[in-house]
Amino acid sequence: MPELDNNLRYLQIAFNYDLNLVRQVLPHIPRSDRILIEAGTPYIKREGMSGLRLIRRYWSGHLVADLKVADGALGEVDMAHQAGATAATILGTAPTESINLFIEHCEKLNMLSMVDLIGVDDPLDVLRPLKKAPDIAVIHLGRDEEATQGKVIRYRQVNRIRSKFNSLISAAGGVDLREARSAIFNGANIVVANLVHPGDDWTGIKTTDNIAEITRQFLETIS
Repeated sequence: MPELDNNLRYLQIAFNYDLNLVRQVLPHIPRSDRILIEAGTPYIKREGMSGLRLIRRYWSGHLVADLKVADGALGEVDMAHQAGATAATILGTAPTESINLFIEHCEKLNMLSMVDLIGVDDPLDVLRPLKKAPDIAVIHLGRDEEATQGKVIRYRQVNRIRSKFNSLISAAGGVDLREARSAIFNGANIVVANLVHPGDDWTGIKTTDNIAEITRQFLETIS
């Protein structure tokens, strides 16, 4: 699987519902080295590793398992890898020991290590104690935070991370085309857009829209 290029900008599309949505939508997403497909945390909890394997059947590129590991890093990374994932996430609030094991094991398995900084005030408090920086640091506005007026993705964290580490930066949470443009302007390498059913309260790509066309718009916007 090709490594991510620091000179390119990437779109990560997150599936958070069920197998049916994967079957309906994934075949229509354009094939591109600049697209990562994510098995979101709710999807993994609902469908398990068989859900990852289904995505792998339809998608040959990078597949992110949004495990949000909190403990037991080795076992969880192994499960995701065996199901076809090429990247996985761990919580920045996990113990430093777990994050170190996670990053080391991802590297051993040729997977991308992603540290999700949801709920973390200062990313350097998480990253400084590590033996090695992750491949990707995820600046994340949580789904439950989206409705709080004034809460936004904290892009000021980008420069704080970049000043000390070579990790790529991913921006997640409430990302539409406008926010994707802002994320790239503020230095993100990856923008994460959720597939969202109409009527749900968070922002993303509507499952009823022309997803292939919107995907192309995203790729043009973040180029």
